[in-house]
This record gives sequence, structure tokens and C-alpha cells, in this order.
Amino acid sequence: MSVHVSHPLIEEGAVEKREYQLSLARICSKESTLIVIPTGMGKTIISLLVIAEVLQRGAGKVLLLAPTRPLVEQHRGVLQGMMPSVKVASMTGETSPEKRSEVWSSNRAVVSTPQVVANDLEKGRYGLEDVGLLVYDEAHRAVGDYAYVKVAERYRLHDGLSMGMTASPGSDSKRIMEVCENLRLFRIEVRTEEDPDVRPYVHRIQLKTLELDLPEDLEAMVSVLRGLLDEKVDELVELRMIEDRSVATTKRLLSLGRALQARAAHGERTHSVYRALTVQAIAMKLLHAIGLAETQGSTALARFLDRLEEERSKEGASRATRELLAHPEYDELRRMLAATRTEHPKVSRVMSLVSRQLDEEPGSKVLVFTHYRDTCEMVADRLSRIPEARVGRLIGQSGDDGLKQRGQAEVLERFREGEVNVLVATSVGEEGLDVANTDMVLFYEPVPSEIRSIQRRGRTGRFKDGAVHILVTRGTRDEAFQNSSLGKEKRMKKRLQTLDRELRARRQVEERSRAQSSLNSFAGR
Repeated sequence: MSVHVSHPLIEEGAVEKREYQLSLARICSKESTLIVIPTGMGKTIISLLVIAEVLQRGAGKVLLLAPTRPLVEQHRGVLQGMMPSVKVASMTGETSPEKRSEVWSSNRAVVSTPQVVANDLEKGRYGLEDVGLLVYDEAHRAVGDYAYVKVAERYRLHDGLSMGMTASPGSDSKRIMEVCENLRLFRIEVRTEEDPDVRPYVHRIQLKTLELDLPEDLEAMVSVLRGLLDEKVDELVELRMIEDRSVATTKRLLSLGRALQARAAHGERTHSVYRALTVQAIAMKLLHAIGLAETQGSTALARFLDRLEEERSKEGASRATRELLAHPEYDELRRMLAATRTEHPKVSRVMSLVSRQLDEEPGSKVLVFTHYRDTCEMVADRLSRIPEARVGRLIGQSGDDGLKQRGQAEVLERFREGEVNVLVATSVGEEGLDVANTDMVLFYEPVPSEIRSIQRRGRTGRFKDGAVHILVTRGTRDEAFQNSSLGKEKRMKKRLQTLDRELRARRQVEERSRAQSSLNSFAGR
């Protein structure tokens, strides 16, 4: 029998009592803290506990910031449902400025996107002087000129309590420290599935890497593309833009492109610079095409080439596109694509995994992540052929066929309710959104980001055991991405502990300095 949290502002029986959540909430209610905890372990509940405590002790208004409108409404719904005596309001870009001012002045708890708060503060519609707690969801976004940073700059003038929440701040120490400094967080609290107070609530996630070989048809296409790429890289060497063929990585070519653009912008308008810009652009297109052939399949490659040909037919098409499509080897590639009936082996593997899961556990829910929208469409179409599969797709807003946020919310609701039992999603399904607990998560390809990998995995194992399958094509960038993500994740956990010690030491120095200033001021009187 579970025990529930008892608090004057929280509805009785609404929140299960979990010691790690209570412990983190106690810390966050006293000191500005970044909490790092796996997706599905209740970041929203921890924020609820802290918010309820701040409101109960009359420490001021509470503002919770979340990156998107769906997340704002999701948080507002949870807080309002569990604190029925507190009116929780929301503000987004869809709320008029006049209405936002009214919402701000008449509510003790507000959930908002950061952009509207940053704009309102700049316009002077309201201030943050009466805010006692500011919560940043997906706090790892607080770098550069993101709106969290702008709001935090205003908030630090009032020295209020701050709380950051994330499942994955990344492995880069400088970036994590930047987040903490920007949001004025003086402590990092990390919980993992291995911690004693977390372990009782963790369900087993079976993680499998499934290695596949590239079929001969696709290997032949890759060979043609690599031949074209070598030709262009050799030209860059001849132009003395790179040292040799071995350094022609995606990262190096992107850096070269930026450098060439800067040279042209500063007046170096020579033939070699302009020619190198064209060749670099062709090389980038070829690298992308190779990646599609190796990790996505013939359908994704064909659609990419279709878009290039569509671009060529329009006025103002780039020289790089025209030159690439005029190459004799391009016609050979097109003939190979037209002749093949071979799709990437990932497609059949996904279909067999999903089919088996639905056959063995008819009530299952499956989430398939793909990096590219073309692949999302193709995989959703193939999975629709499985009799037991009721397939939905979750994609971003861009493009004519994009899903606006209301459409995304409708798809997610259908998935939660079981109307859809197989959801194929692009990166829009990775972060924050309340995707229903799934029995199996499939990565159509690995992602090089530990942040995205952690977010994806967190969509299963919330309420019961789950499985994660990662599809990797041998000898391709899939392997590099998988190794990169795993390595970064291991480094992230170690670096967070080191950074926490650094932050606490800085806080102590700051407090001693403040105390000394007070003494000096008093002595001066």
C-alpha cells in the first residue's frame, strides 16, 4: 500500500510519497539548485513540492518556465490538478499582452513560455520583484541568447530562489557551468537509477544494439557517391583549402565553409575562394547523401535527390546543385536507384520487432524515433501494413505537411488513449512532452547527442519494464554516433559531481565576501 504526501496545498492522495523526490524538494526549497534526474522519475512532481512549500510559507509568487506551449499547458494541468486551492494560470504567445498583464497580477502561480516573459519584462508590463521561486524546465537550454538567460538576468536583481530541471544537461563542463551561472544555480543534485532511494521505483529497461549490414545495392550507390566526394575533396586540396583527403570530415568541411564565407565577406573575392565555396557545398551535399544511403535507405536518398532536382528547375538554383546534377556519375546513381528494389534492412527489422511486440503483448505501445521526416513517413507507411498496428506520426511544425502544436497534442492524446499503438516520431517527441509510457522504444538510428539519447530512452520504463532497441549499420556513421553518445553520457555523470563541488565552493566565497562587505560597511559608520 503506497503512502502519499501530506501538504496543506496538495490534494490528499494525489502524490505518492517517494523519498528521493522529497529529499530533492527539501534541497531546492532552501537553495537554488539544478536537479538532474532521468526522464519519467518525476521532475514535475519535485517542482510541485517546491512550489507548494514556497507558496505555503508566503515567500512570493511562483513562475515556472517551459520551452513550448504544449509543455506549458502540461505543467499547468498537473499543478492545477494537484493544488486545487491555488489558481494556476498559463501564458504563451497566444495570450495577448493585455491579458498577460492581468494574468500576472491576479495569480500566485504562473506557467509560461520564456519568450513572452522576456518580452513583457523588456516592455515593462510587469517585474519579477514579487517572485519567490523561478523554475526552469529543460534547464539545459539556458545558454547563448535563449530567453531563459534574458529572464534570469532580470531575476538575479532580486536574489530570489531558482530551480533548474533536466534529464540531461550534456557532458560539456563549460556548457553545464554556463547553464548554472546563467540561471544563478549554486548546487547540482543528481539522481540515477542506481541510487538507493531511486532504485525501488525504477523499472528494468532492456537495452539492445542491433547491428545490420548494408545490402550490396546500397553499397554500390555509396561507392558512386564516395567517388564523387573524393573528386571534390581532391579539388579542395589542389586549391589549398584543406591539407589532404583524410581531414575532409563533416565538421572540417563545415568549418571550411564558414571560413570561406568570411573571406568573401571581407572582400577576398578571388576565383579560388568562389570555386572553393562551390566545391565545399557539393561535398556537403554528397556527405549528406552518403549518410542517407548508409543509415536511412534508398527511399530517403531518392527523396533527397528529388528535392535537388526540384531546386535545379527553379530560377536561382545554386551553382553547386546544378554542377552536381550535371555530373555523368549522377545519372548512373539515378539509374541504380530506379533499378533497385532493396530498402535498408532497418525497415524489415523495425517491422519484425513491432509485429512481434504487438503479437506477444496485444496491449503494447511502441515508439519509433527517426531523425529525418522522410524516414518517418516511410516507416509509418510500412508499419501501417501490420494488421495489429494503429500507426500515428509525430513531426515538427515546419513545412507544408508539418504538425502544429495542437495537432501534435492530438496525436499524443490518441497514443495515450490507445487509439494509436505505434507512434513514429522525429526529434519533436524527444524532449519534455508527456508521451505516454511505452513498452518498446526503437531508435531507427543512434544519435550522437547524449542529451537526445537519454530523452529518447526515457519514454519507456516509467510504470513497468520496457525495451529499447538501437539499430546500427556496421561500418557507417551509425557506429560513430553510438560510441559518441555512450562516451558523452559516462563523462556527463562524472563531470556533474565535480561541477557541484565547484559551485558550492563559489557560493561559499560569495557569501564570505558579502559578509565581509557588510562588516566593512558597519565599521565605516
